[in-house]
Amino acid sequence: MNRRHCASAAITLVCALALLTAPVQAMAAPIPEPTPSATASTVPGKSLEEVREEIDTLYRKAGAATDAYNLAEEQSKKQSAEIVKLTKDIADGKARIAELKDRAGAQAREQYRNGGLPPGAQLVLSGNPSLFLDGINQARQSQQATKGMLTELEQAQEDLETYTQDANLNWEKVEASRVKQAKAKKSINAQIKAAEKLESQLAKEERARLLKMEQDAASTAQAAWLSSGALKDINREASEAGKKALAFATAQIGKPYVWGAEGPASYDCSGLTSQAWAAAKKPIPRTSQEQWRQLPHIDIQDMRPGDLIIYHGDASHVGMYVGDGSIVHAPRPGRHVTLTGAGSMQILGVVRPDK
Repeated sequence: MNRRHCASAAITLVCALALLTAPVQAMAAPIPEPTPSATASTVPGKSLEEVREEIDTLYRKAGAATDAYNLAEEQSKKQSAEIVKLTKDIADGKARIAELKDRAGAQAREQYRNGGLPPGAQLVLSGNPSLFLDGINQARQSQQATKGMLTELEQAQEDLETYTQDANLNWEKVEASRVKQAKAKKSINAQIKAAEKLESQLAKEERARLLKMEQDAASTAQAAWLSSGALKDINREASEAGKKALAFATAQIGKPYVWGAEGPASYDCSGLTSQAWAAAKKPIPRTSQEQWRQLPHIDIQDMRPGDLIIYHGDASHVGMYVGDGSIVHAPRPGRHVTLTGAGSMQILGVVRPDK
């Protein structure tokens, strides 16, 4: 009996030890799924923040190329209009030269009918002193008219040569602008395609986080701008023209950004601002860079609604100030015309179209 009890006790001890050392998966609490960190990304070798910065850079480059495209297009339109005008001037010049040559030919034929003698010689040989005296002024007038006609003919020929040279030069400029447009278009498409490809590699949740990161970055920049006192004492009202431009711009909210677009269904950044001021009967340059270069500069402290805020060191973006520290603008491909903080991007300066 004692041996049985000992054996039983031993077996019981072994079983107890086996239970204590066995895996306890069935009884353990479920292990939580890892939550994605703010910097995780499905793009190999890159954090989500790095992806955001790269996408932003690509769209910035696309914006600069869009400005170059728009400028080349504007120059091409202007030069084409000049060619149309010069073509008319050339046609008018040729007609004028033909008319003057006809008049010169008529005078030559008249002289031939009179024996090839000039009017003065005819009067001397007429033998009629009264006719000579009466006709001397007519001869002088005829000589002056002939001289004036020859001078006019010479000037018309010079003008025709100038028109032709200008037309040829404008054709060269049009071709140069066309080449610039093609190059800029290629660059735009390449940058946008690269940005879209990078974004497409992200999971749906990551794209949502990416958008949130963009919004947070903009909010942080806006808060810093406001806390700097930039809006202190800025409470001016828009001019009458500024109100019209602002009404047009805000009416476009919700329409998509399309590079090179000037409405009415879509806009790029400077397409929106230029069309807004055109609606206010105040035409301004087409591109943000030309708006910065040509329009009067205003101190931020003097800013009023309707003024244009130019962004980035290369003046590649523009928005219209609406007041209370906000702008209306067309952001970039994949976004729509919207309101955002005026300080959410790097401000280069402010211009006023109706100063």
